[in-house]
Amino acid sequence: MKAVILAGGFGTRISEESSVRPKPMIEIGNRPILWHIMKIYSTHGINDFVICCGYKGYMIKDYFANYHLHTADVTYDLQNQRTTIHRCDAEPWRVTCVETGEKTMTGGRLKRVADYLGDGTFCLTYGDGVSNIDITASIAYHKNHGKLATLSAVQSPGRFGAFTLSAESSKVESFHEKPKGDGAWINGGFFILEPGVLEYIEGDSTVFEREPMEILARDGQLQAWKHDDFWQSMDTLRDRMVLEDFWAGDSPPWKLW
Repeated sequence: MKAVILAGGFGTRISEESSVRPKPMIEIGNRPILWHIMKIYSTHGINDFVICCGYKGYMIKDYFANYHLHTADVTYDLQNQRTTIHRCDAEPWRVTCVETGEKTMTGGRLKRVADYLGDGTFCLTYGDGVSNIDITASIAYHKNHGKLATLSAVQSPGRFGAFTLSAESSKVESFHEKPKGDGAWINGGFFILEPGVLEYIEGDSTVFEREPMEILARDGQLQAWKHDDFWQSMDTLRDRMVLEDFWAGDSPPWKLW
């Protein structure tokens, strides 16, 4: 099975970093968040990736073009212009980087990579979010219900500590550091899709999360896989620091490998 990763946007809300690199190349623990996302999929046996490039997409191509050197012992024979790779610990990934345009919307990017997807079920996710979602189980769920699309439903993490006050004395009766949000389910990405979904996308200006998903829902072709554990997107510099703190800890929640 293939996994498509949307990696072409400008990342304007984290412009402190995205001004010099595409958002999926912003590093968490000295590795691009794109690498973390791919490791999540790889843990579930998915090693064939289609990367939808756009803004500064050449940096993503350069990263994978030299990836085997980053993980290898190498001898450079400068006089004879020869390079010998002695050992390589690179993952068994097949990575297809596709130029999908700088200003193309999410649906348009997916439409543009149609020729690389084949005719089977495939995964789709954004290039800026990590989770400990059980992708294997979500795929089984998708195949069981038989609809065209499955999205992951998650609850956004809260930003601040919350507590309960006693009505009489202002005594703090309970405290929860950064609890989940207001209980509403939101789209966490990590889609499972059938090729028929592409027929709901008109062109480059189509935002996948609007007309295609709205019509899929209306047609009864959209199901949700509820994931009530860890999920975190990297929309802002603050979000990046949150992920860095997790990675520096003993057990980053999304590190399934």
